[in-house]
Amino acid sequence: MSNKALVPSHDRTHERSPESRSQNLTFRLDGELFAVEVAQVREVLDLVNITKVPRAPEYLRGMINVRGSVVPVVDLHVRFGMTAAETTRDSRIIVLEVAVDGDKLVIGAIADAVHEVTELEAGEIETVPRIGMRWNTEFMKGIGKRNGRFVILLDVDRVFSSGELARVHERGEELAAA
Repeated sequence: MSNKALVPSHDRTHERSPESRSQNLTFRLDGELFAVEVAQVREVLDLVNITKVPRAPEYLRGMINVRGSVVPVVDLHVRFGMTAAETTRDSRIIVLEVAVDGDKLVIGAIADAVHEVTELEAGEIETVPRIGMRWNTEFMKGIGKRNGRFVILLDVDRVFSSGELARVHERGEELAAA
């Protein structure tokens, strides 16, 4: 996959009101299919060199330069309590806009692979079961089903606490100024 924008396909045979469906970017982490709302995705990048950040939280892989802006890159594997991601030729950085205390911050997240933009009907999304999940359910909006597979819908605004993101961005600004 290249840095090209992902464009959803439109099937107008089952047209419904825009409020009853959402567009989501699907990606893989440790064999599971996840999704984030397209509205929060700025772009998808091929894996680039990531500059390490001293004294950063373990889940922070480092920083990258995206058109002159310093963007922290997070390893979602570590954030979700797994071992660090093994990068492959399919690995991508999803650049997301995250709301923290009324501010919009930009952060990159490493995914094992990015698949497609897909629409999910509101009726296809179920609440997250509180037991039997190997992932932290506080980061999830719901679980959908697409092409016979479960899709875990992430709430990217909740994946990071405001204090953690503030520290990550402050550290990145310090390094950029140095």
